[in-house]
Amino acid sequence: MATPTLVKGARATRSTIALKLAMAVSGIVFIGYVLAHMYGNLKAFAGHDAYNSYAHHLREFGEPMLPYEGFLWIMRVVLILALVVHVGSAAALWRRANNARTVKYEVKKNKGSSLSSRTMRWGGLAILFFVIWHLIHFTIGKVNPAGGETNDPYNLMVESFDLWWMTLIYLAAMLALGMHLHHGTFSALQTLGFTNTATSRARARMAGWVVAVVIAGGFSLVPLFTLFGVITK
Repeated sequence: MATPTLVKGARATRSTIALKLAMAVSGIVFIGYVLAHMYGNLKAFAGHDAYNSYAHHLREFGEPMLPYEGFLWIMRVVLILALVVHVGSAAALWRRANNARTVKYEVKKNKGSSLSSRTMRWGGLAILFFVIWHLIHFTIGKVNPAGGETNDPYNLMVESFDLWWMTLIYLAAMLALGMHLHHGTFSALQTLGFTNTATSRARARMAGWVVAVVIAGGFSLVPLFTLFGVITK
């Protein structure tokens, strides 16, 4: 007969696995979203009309089955739910890890761990603050740091990234995003059981690099090429 301690331990293990699965699935939702968002951003290379047409098309997507901006609101609700699940699971796992470590190490050793894995929590927090600013900048508040127009998405983007410090902020955020995606992709694949062999672990690590470079690099192209005068009004 199982003792209460064993039963409690088994429940805690199942709960931890559930939290890790929730983080993995919500993380995959975000990867899918940022890939699509990056594709939309790259429309800037096609010029003013192509970029603004894409932004307008998202508001009409699904009509007449969906109301105007219906698709965007569905996407926003899904992303908010995924964010709550992802952050909540991460916080719960972090608390459990701290509670399990009753005595802190005298010398913290980082052998075998990557920089991206060691900065996951702080990087995630930085990304969260950046997302809030990004929404204020381009969606909710439509703030133009250059003092120009705000109702034209393309012009707002160009005028913002013409400012070197705005481009620097976005590039720093993309560095944090890339590091988060690098380790997060590997962790998600590990949680879902795709790293059972040395070969599969190597492939998972490579997948993390590919996802990080493609997404963070793709997002960085528009600010950089705007600052250097390739993308203009």
